[in-house]
Amino acid sequence: MPMEDAARAACLSHSFLHSWRCYPKLIFDMRALRKQTKDFINRVDHIMQNHSGVGVEIFKLQTRNDFSVHPSYLDRWLEVALTPGIKEFVLGLPIENEMKYNFPGSLLSRERAHSIQYFHLSSCLFHSVGKVGCLSSLRTVRLHDVGITEEELCLLLSNSFALEHLDLEYCYDIRCLKLSHLLSKLNRLDVYSCKLLQMIECSAPKVSILSYDGPTIPISLGGSLQVKKMQMTSTDVPNLLHYASTKLLSIAPNVETLFLYSLYEKVNTPMVLGKFLHLKYLEIKLFIPTRSPDYDFCSLVSFLDASPNLKMFVLRVEVPTIESGFIPGVKIGEDFSLAGCIRKHRHGKLKSVIINGFRPWKTMIELTRCILGYATSLKHLILDTTNGYHRRKFAKCFPLDKDTVNEARKAVVAIRTYIEGKVPPTVKFKVLEPCNCSKCWVPL
Repeated sequence: MPMEDAARAACLSHSFLHSWRCYPKLIFDMRALRKQTKDFINRVDHIMQNHSGVGVEIFKLQTRNDFSVHPSYLDRWLEVALTPGIKEFVLGLPIENEMKYNFPGSLLSRERAHSIQYFHLSSCLFHSVGKVGCLSSLRTVRLHDVGITEEELCLLLSNSFALEHLDLEYCYDIRCLKLSHLLSKLNRLDVYSCKLLQMIECSAPKVSILSYDGPTIPISLGGSLQVKKMQMTSTDVPNLLHYASTKLLSIAPNVETLFLYSLYEKVNTPMVLGKFLHLKYLEIKLFIPTRSPDYDFCSLVSFLDASPNLKMFVLRVEVPTIESGFIPGVKIGEDFSLAGCIRKHRHGKLKSVIINGFRPWKTMIELTRCILGYATSLKHLILDTTNGYHRRKFAKCFPLDKDTVNEARKAVVAIRTYIEGKVPPTVKFKVLEPCNCSKCWVPL
């Protein structure tokens, strides 16, 4: 190589090496790299040892379930990553990792971490919160499977007055979640599967989105009228709909979009005392309805009665064919009255209704017919007998087993017999049923 070209290459290599050692985005995703644990650790360690620790703005470490490393490696990497000026920090360790890395709170000193805006920890311990400095720039905090108590969490957020989003998942050491009114910018709160949690008390004045998954517990939002979107899920205990019908108005009286996902209901849904005057969209899902064969689907009308401005109602019903419970259906040709479902007044705003997982159960047919006579403004009615399997992926249907196909076809016959003739001509009516293609179902 001529001397002139060699000199240019040397200058370029030196500049490139300098820029790489100060590279601001350090993103390591074990799933994307498809490396074995040892190779992944060696690559990350090589990069972190050669980085100057200057200019890091984003650090992300995402691992797989087979990842395992000595804590000293993580200590060394984080020492380089958590430097003044960092804005986004993600440490995603595997959930089933027995190591349970103890995150060193001293790395979040005032000098190092005051610039962090996004902070995400997964599958580690965080008990040295007392060493954390003022995290005044924090906007989002996500803690998934993190060992942290309610006192430690409050200490972590004590100076995070810019916080907008708090996401807690599988944080089993938290028993009572209390959020101060000083979190004046907090607008979204997500709490999932914190199984020992006994109470949520949030005084932050601007929470507009609340998502909760867990047992039915006392929830207080400090009289906040800001909650517009809410999702409540209960996959461990039944009767979420009963809880919502009796407690929800005091929690979020001005909710506009509401998702209620219940395991199953042992008792019928009672009348709601009061009105959800701003509710526009309501979605209800029952995961295992066959565990409560006496449940009256027609009692769901109580939510419609309490929501005079509701525009869309979606009911999703999961019906596993292996479930032993059974909800009584109708015999084709049987006649029955709707006395229990007749409403004294009419609903003038409801325009769209979707029932996903429709089955030929008597009270489900009654509910549908009741809605047809009750919702004078109804424009669209969709009855899906396939539990959503009509949605295609890669131009193919999802496979259905023979029992599911047979149940769906019985539901179609019930719809044609008891519902189709009741649909007003002004309503666009659609029935989703299994197709006749043999590739779309798996014979037993």
